[in-house]
Amino acid sequence: MRFRRPLVASVVLGAWAALLACGARTGLVFDDTPIVTEPVPDAGLGVFDARTTVDATRPRDAGEDALPLIDATPIRDADLRNCADAAATLVYVISTANDLVSFDPASNAFKRIGLINCNSAAGATPFSMAVDRAGVAFVLFSDGNLYRVSTKTAACTPTTFAAGQGGIKTFGMGFAADDQGPGERLFIAADDSTNLRGLAYIDDTFVLHPISPFTPEIAQAELTGTGDGRLFAFYQRAGTTTAIGQVDKTTGNILAENPLATVEQGNSWAFAFWGGDFYTFTAPTGTPSVVTRFRPTDNSVRQVATFTGQGSIVGAGVSTCAPQQ
Repeated sequence: MRFRRPLVASVVLGAWAALLACGARTGLVFDDTPIVTEPVPDAGLGVFDARTTVDATRPRDAGEDALPLIDATPIRDADLRNCADAAATLVYVISTANDLVSFDPASNAFKRIGLINCNSAAGATPFSMAVDRAGVAFVLFSDGNLYRVSTKTAACTPTTFAAGQGGIKTFGMGFAADDQGPGERLFIAADDSTNLRGLAYIDDTFVLHPISPFTPEIAQAELTGTGDGRLFAFYQRAGTTTAIGQVDKTTGNILAENPLATVEQGNSWAFAFWGGDFYTFTAPTGTPSVVTRFRPTDNSVRQVATFTGQGSIVGAGVSTCAPQQ
């Protein structure tokens, strides 16, 4: 994600409520193999509490601060069907200079793949990225258009995604495995100039389906998913404080949270999970992108690499076939 506007105190929840009357929920599939996924329950998603505005910049109250810490221990084995060389799966990142680069968490090394040429509108730059289990990257540009990019060649092709669906132009995103089977779904965290902040998903026809506002409210979120079906967000809290939280895929509720007191998003940021650890890619004002590893098993936060390529990192993605521990 890149160059976000300052946080605005009010969020229009009614707009999300109006968007929740969507069609059938299906998994996002991009290869030729049909995958059956479990539907997301609709019950209760159209009901909100009495609040009409939420202040994302305020400190959390005592009840909200009582969220448990994240436990990233896998809750089940990942379904590795249709996964090729899963143990060697890397994290992929995209920069503001349109460079597609791999990052190997085992060696903390970057390797340039190539320059993407997506024929985007003049002035549009990469904004966010996710990678599916087939190794295909999906890159969102700042004009709201979504493209498919090969992680082998950097070749770019357009999708049929219509920019600005539901008034949502830009968003963070990440794939999470289905709770059963080898399928997965592309989840998004909407948070742009419309002030619509919440969880949604994009189906196999590239239609966006809102799920719910985040509870408690989070802002400027990027997403990453796991092979055991969990979804996590990296986001900004009050001031420059950031945190990683586990997100309920059906309600948008934040289930667990670890504040990252020493990690500042800056103007560009991205997020990925690999091998039981979380990796943030951030560019504090005036500095190149740095890679910080958060390890839930011992709550350690360590800067492990600095990006020396062109531009700053604004998107990261990793297959749900990647190692979980």
